[in-house]
Order: sequence, then structure tokens, then C-alpha cells
Amino acid sequence: MPDAADRPETAGDPLSSRARLARIVARPLVALPPHSDEVPWPTREWPRGDPPAGADLEGLLDEAFDDSGPLAQTLAVVVAHGGRVVAERYGGLLEHFDRPPEPVGPDTPLLSWSMAKSMLHAAVGILVGEGRLELHGPAPVPEWSDPHDPRHAITIEDMLEMRDGLDWSEDYVDAGASDVIEMLFGQGQHDMAAFAASRPARWRAGEHFAYSSGTTNILAGILRRTVGEAEALGSWLDERIFGPIGARSVRHTFDTAGTWVGSSFVHATARDFARFGELYLRDGTWEGRRILPEGWVDHGRRPRSVDEEDGHLYGAHWWVVGDEWGSFRAAGYEGQTITITPALDLVLVRLGKTPEARADLLEGWRNRVVREVASALGA
Repeated sequence: MPDAADRPETAGDPLSSRARLARIVARPLVALPPHSDEVPWPTREWPRGDPPAGADLEGLLDEAFDDSGPLAQTLAVVVAHGGRVVAERYGGLLEHFDRPPEPVGPDTPLLSWSMAKSMLHAAVGILVGEGRLELHGPAPVPEWSDPHDPRHAITIEDMLEMRDGLDWSEDYVDAGASDVIEMLFGQGQHDMAAFAASRPARWRAGEHFAYSSGTTNILAGILRRTVGEAEALGSWLDERIFGPIGARSVRHTFDTAGTWVGSSFVHATARDFARFGELYLRDGTWEGRRILPEGWVDHGRRPRSVDEEDGHLYGAHWWVVGDEWGSFRAAGYEGQTITITPALDLVLVRLGKTPEARADLLEGWRNRVVREVASALGA
């Protein structure tokens, strides 16, 4: 079982959660490390290296890949330190509906689930940087165009922070009470942005945190209307984000209306998810080229809210760990994560199928990987 240091220190205590958020907001952001001139960028292949001396990463990988253990089932782990892959492992079988299961390996595209939300943050940032989207004015959503509609006040910034105030149930178990299940697999699946945008306001925009895949797909609808339909948008995403960093395995999913399902459905190899993490670790630059606007990574990792159900901190389509090393993460259903730790020059990708009831155990394992590297570095 994880000890107290492995878990959010304020889970289940709203007053302590808010106090922790205030403390962390008051800290300066940990600086993002530059890429070493001595290490090739992983555009074609990831450079290989050894873990920091004394870091027992293999033991932690043994634990993660123990199918009889509490984290089961882990499919892929990639640990990159200083721009080099220092630990990597694959295991298990990927199930398919239309063909036999396949062994998972370095070239196997795996599902992002909600890690895709952080990828959408990158896409929005590029359009904001180009002046094609405005963060703080009324969001360009047709369903909210009436100035008398309380939703008219919702901004893109509100949505990125998950503070739009819409009435939404992000329940992955009870289909009868779940808006997200209805959107992804039910009556909303053909036009997810419109389904989510039709939800009524429950809170005043900007005042209440409520995590919502519907919110992300409303943003994806804005992307479609700004950049183009599915084919054009897919090409734009590859040309502006994934192609330049060498993430060639990335596959996008679009609904019938042509909206990118940026809430949930991106497939990529573990190494390519790590490349995306490396892009954010390097402040949105790659091989001397700025991919994301200056300051946009800080926009995502700066904490604004606390999820009072579990004590986790949220920035803008990125979760914030709140440790002393400045860790932040993209996270998805069943424990998909890209953890970025600036002070340690570290990216940790873990993909698999851990039940929600064991999420705290998986969180403890991720924290121990980070602490193992920190201890070895004397940080």
C-alpha cells in the first residue's frame, strides 16, 4: 500500500485542498530545462541512456508489470531522462473487436483516453498565438450566441480550466446517469460538440471546477470551425504538432460531424506519447523551432483549481502534481499518464488498464518513480 507521501495530502478534505492549492499557486513555477546540445533530439529515434546511478527503475518496472499485482495491467512504460530513454518495457495483449489480440510492443499504437485533452491544449495554443482564437472573449459556440443566454459569457479560458459552469456528469460507470458515456457511445456520438454544447448552465462561468470531456469536445468543435473539417484538421494537427516532433504513429479519431474527439480518442505508441511530453518539457520548442507559443506550457501547468473529490490540482487541460519538482501530467481513464517533471528533466509514460478503485496505488507508483530519480540525483 502507498504511504501518505504517495497520495494527495488533502484528498477528501476540501478546506485543506484549497489551502494546498493556495500554497502551490504562491510558488514560482519550476523552470523548464533546455535540451542538452550533447543529446540528439528524438525526432527519428530516441537516444538511449542509463538511469541515474543508484535509481532502481527496473525494480519499479517489475512491480508495474506484475499482472497479479495491484497495478495490473500495465502495457507500456517509457522513462526518458535528459532527453534519453533510460527505461522501457512492454507487456500484455491488446484486445481487438475484429481480430485476435496482439502482443504490445514499441510499435503498438495505444489509446490515450483523456491524455488527448492535453494534446488539444497544444492545438488551441497555436491558434491563440496566431490570433485566430481569443482566450477571454465569449467563446465562438453557435449554441451560445444569444447574449441573454448565461452560456454566452463562457470563454475559451473557462473551458480550458474546466470552469465553464455547464451541467455535466463525467461518470464512467453508471451509463444511465453519465453524460460522457452518452456523448462518446450513445446519442451524442455523431456530433459530440453539439451534444455537449446543448447542456444547460449550472454555475456561473469561471467560478466552479467540474472536469468534463464534453467541454473538451466543445473546444474541438471550435477547432473544426476554425481550421477545417476532419481531413483538413487532421493534416493541420500533424503538420503543426506531431510531425515536427517525429510522432508519426499518432492517429486521430473524428465523429460524423468532423469533430476531432480531443477528449478521449488519440492512438499513438508509448514512445510518441513520450515525444509529446518532451515537447512540453522543452517549453514547446523542438530542434530550435518554436512549436507552441512562448509561455503556453506555463499556461497549462499553472494550477488554478482543486478537484475536491480527490485533492488533485488542475491547470488548463493539464493536471498538476504539486510536488517540489514541478511535476504536471496528462492523464486518462484506467491510468494512462504522461508525467513531466521539470526539475529532474524527466518524462514518464505509463499506459495500461488499472481499475479506478486502484488509482491511488498507481499514483503512488508514479510518485515513487519520480522520487527514485530525485534521490539518485540528490534533488
